[in-house]
Amino acid sequence: MKQDIETVLITEAQLKTRIAELAAELKRDFAPGSNPLFIGVLKGSFMFIADLMRAYDYTCAVDFMAVSSYGAKSQTTGQVRILKDIGQDIEGRDIIIVEDILDSGVTLNYLMQMMQARRPKSVRICTLLDKPSRRRIEVKADYIGFTIDDAFVVGYGLDFDEKYRNMSEIGILKPSVYAEN
Repeated sequence: MKQDIETVLITEAQLKTRIAELAAELKRDFAPGSNPLFIGVLKGSFMFIADLMRAYDYTCAVDFMAVSSYGAKSQTTGQVRILKDIGQDIEGRDIIIVEDILDSGVTLNYLMQMMQARRPKSVRICTLLDKPSRRRIEVKADYIGFTIDDAFVVGYGLDFDEKYRNMSEIGILKPSVYAEN
């Protein structure tokens, strides 16, 4: 895997530090006993949501959604497909959508509309990475781990064609790896 990485963009230590800071921000905004529901967007957010919830030491709940707008491509198709929906009623709940990367905005815009239609108390977005230069639909995250330039990143849950998720840091993938897609 390492041979496919052009450069490490965010180290494991930087991830741990920033995730602790994000958890502190969430604790500031959600009082003890508010029991927010963290909704992880699979598969990319699984490492991030696990570490974020460990650092958020107030009562909370978790559920997951699986969506697709990329397939095995390096560019979004623009079509969002729900592969797995959450399994509980969210009416009146504080919701925190936890995403690995806010890129085009297509997926998160769709998910925000979908969640709002279910009448939660609030819906907030917590994204590990924000890539504003790629935005096709204007979506703003409430909590941002890192703002990054337009580069194809993998690691710490982020993948290319189901590879590289298990890296402990985030790296820029060499263009030669994804050029044929």
